[in-house]
Amino acid sequence: MSDTKDPQESQNSQKSQNSDKGKGGASKRPGPVQVLRDARTQLAELTGMEAESVSSFEQTEDGWSLEVEVLELARVPDTMSLMASYQVELDPDGQLTGYRRVRRYERGRADAHRSGGR
Repeated sequence: MSDTKDPQESQNSQKSQNSDKGKGGASKRPGPVQVLRDARTQLAELTGMEAESVSSFEQTEDGWSLEVEVLELARVPDTMSLMASYQVELDPDGQLTGYRRVRRYERGRADAHRSGGR
């Protein structure tokens, strides 16, 4: 009987270890799409400016790191509107832990000196 119990006990042990990971288990953590939505919403609430797009997104050891494009000042024509990129940090549960503006630019201008998404 001990032979039949050992595999089952092992499976139960693995299940309890998996459910112990993180706060409440990995299944309760938000997925990437939900993290993006929550980050945009939280940044808008804090800055009062609507996020237009996410230009960079990655999972880190501490949670999530995003670069979000925000309209800071609308102008006519729209190509002259003032945009900003914000570096946004979130914990593993998708809660915003910090943000900072990393650059400002006119919407219609290309950024020749920057390479890649960062």
